Amino acid sequence: MGRRVVIVGGGTAGWLTAGYLAKRLAADLPGGVAITLVESTEIGILGVGEGTFPTIRKTLATIGISESDLVRHCGASFKQGAKFAHWRHAPGAAGPDHYTHPFQVAAQDDGLELLPYWLLGHGGTANWDEVCSPQKKAADAHRAPKLPSHPDYVAPLNYAYHFDAVALAALLRDRAVASGVTHIVDTVTEVIVDGDGAIGGIDTAAHGRLTADLYIDCTGFRAELIGRALGIPYRSCRDVLFCDSALAMQVPHRDAQEPIVSYTVATAQEAGWVWDIGLDRRRGVGHVYSSAHTDDAAAEAKLRAYIGPASADLDMRKIRFEAGYREVNWHKNCVAIGLSSGFFEPLEATGIVFSEVAAGMVANLFPWGGDYETSARQFNAVMLKRYERARDFIKLHYCISERRDSDFWHDNVAAASIPDSLHELLDRWRFRPPTEIDVDANIDIFTEASWQYVLYGMGWTTDLSARAGTYRHAEAARRAFAAVDRQAAYAIANLPSNRQLIEHARHHRFGPEGMAA
Repeated sequence: MGRRVVIVGGGTAGWLTAGYLAKRLAADLPGGVAITLVESTEIGILGVGEGTFPTIRKTLATIGISESDLVRHCGASFKQGAKFAHWRHAPGAAGPDHYTHPFQVAAQDDGLELLPYWLLGHGGTANWDEVCSPQKKAADAHRAPKLPSHPDYVAPLNYAYHFDAVALAALLRDRAVASGVTHIVDTVTEVIVDGDGAIGGIDTAAHGRLTADLYIDCTGFRAELIGRALGIPYRSCRDVLFCDSALAMQVPHRDAQEPIVSYTVATAQEAGWVWDIGLDRRRGVGHVYSSAHTDDAAAEAKLRAYIGPASADLDMRKIRFEAGYREVNWHKNCVAIGLSSGFFEPLEATGIVFSEVAAGMVANLFPWGGDYETSARQFNAVMLKRYERARDFIKLHYCISERRDSDFWHDNVAAASIPDSLHELLDRWRFRPPTEIDVDANIDIFTEASWQYVLYGMGWTTDLSARAGTYRHAEAARRAFAAVDRQAAYAIANLPSNRQLIEHARHHRFGPEGMAA
């Protein structure tokens, strides 16, 4: 019976997996799974993945972390989506200079889909992200997605978080240990591979050999178990996603009352893009770029120019990565989770959500009866499709751009750099918009709403003229668009600012009890 798990590596992926599995597999009960996490103080964690997807709320609730603890201990702020500046057009060019991917899905009027009516002009001249829900206008006004009286993880507007990733790993660690996880601080010196190709144990410097029924590799890019020991290959996506480098800085707020943006702001550059994430006490800012299209010095100059004079005295981290994934992530008795499994550039916060997905699948497929191969086949099939679909979604941000101001953008729109699977989707959407038939909840992180926001934010044309006469509810659609305007005004007037809600959470719990405190 497989009831012992060893997780190698901490960081966000390791401790999120440990905390989640501890709850789902009852690590604190005699009949549950014994979970041990071993991490080394000699190996740092990446610590720059500061954005998440709305799924994180359910994950954190399962682990047992309150929203107020997330704010107090991790500098968390509320994220309502992503804002993309200069992705469609280069700075100074005619046309819209940004669009957003809000987390809120489009409003409906008694089940009436509004997107076709917007495509036919019944929603006015504003972009789809602005007319379909109140979230863009609310976030533009720095509003938070909820009131202090709303309970943990409940809100009228869909949301996720920005946070200090190093602090989050520490909070997850404390919660995991409280839930029954054994924490060992030690360095792994050797991974023992049995004759049948499974892991037989891991040797550590101070604790000797650790053995388990299932080993989880959370060792990051090093991939000590799945890659170095077991030799499972890594599939590069550099032919599709060109960015392979990043420079990161932590930028203090100019003053204590500076508004905290509730988007991840991604500003396109000549050879990549700059992320800008607002936390309670600082911003996380970094430049993701392609080393084949620029050099480190030029990339640093772009980052410092974006930040301005405040960058002069700030430390900077350099990160190299290879966009890609393993086609096999569960081999024998070893599962890769986090960076050891795969990594795309941090656009759309895919990093942490892949750890969430993998931890959830391990919990559901845990081989209680010792049947590893059946679980591995299902895990690998689903994760492979998830990586392929996420790759296509990220590529969408680049490949339909109208920018032609550098080789980077020329290369991104080249047909040869676009996967056949994405070509197929774009072909579908020439004469109809993305709908639920284009996504599969078992493999897609991003719903049809996400594809719609990016597609039409980038100026894609879906020609509905041949069937325009079949849309008989134009007047109802116009009323629905007007209702969205009223909802946005109400949200701006009644929701606190992102900073105000954060300040509340620093001192009180959410919900009616917190309001009475």
